[in-house]
Amino acid sequence: MKIYWTILIALVIFVADQVSKEIMLDYLLDGDLSRFNRIEVLPFLNWVTVWNRGVSFGLFSNDLDYGPYLLIALSLVISIGFGIWAFRTHDRVHHIGIAMVIGGAIGNVIDRFRFGAVFDFIDVHAFGYHWPAFNIADSAICVGVFILMIYAFLFEKHVQDTKKI
Repeated sequence: MKIYWTILIALVIFVADQVSKEIMLDYLLDGDLSRFNRIEVLPFLNWVTVWNRGVSFGLFSNDLDYGPYLLIALSLVISIGFGIWAFRTHDRVHHIGIAMVIGGAIGNVIDRFRFGAVFDFIDVHAFGYHWPAFNIADSAICVGVFILMIYAFLFEKHVQDTKKI
């Protein structure tokens, strides 16, 4: 897979994330960024307003003034590292996973620049338990990392073993 496909996939994820956030901001908040809304969509799904000051799913949240800048820097360093990996690999699965992580990370970086926090709006719940609120960028990051991990654990060793023969 060529690097431009990785860039295109990352761009599609980034645009989908930013467009979905803009639509949900308008729908949920109507211009008032401090307002909280919760709208039931399905018995297991709500649209919510959550300002995540941490990383994916609210991990490592803090209210430090410089917190968003640290997370922006960390996200950009990780994205650069994944970008270098993308230039060095010729594996399609790697390119797809890398593109998903980069597209999601950059989507959340833009939120931190704009708002000082990431806007999360998807609330999935069942039997009284709620998964932390998330957005398309968070989903892309998690799916991308999952793809890379599953591929590494289940297939890469086999590929390396066959190259030795």
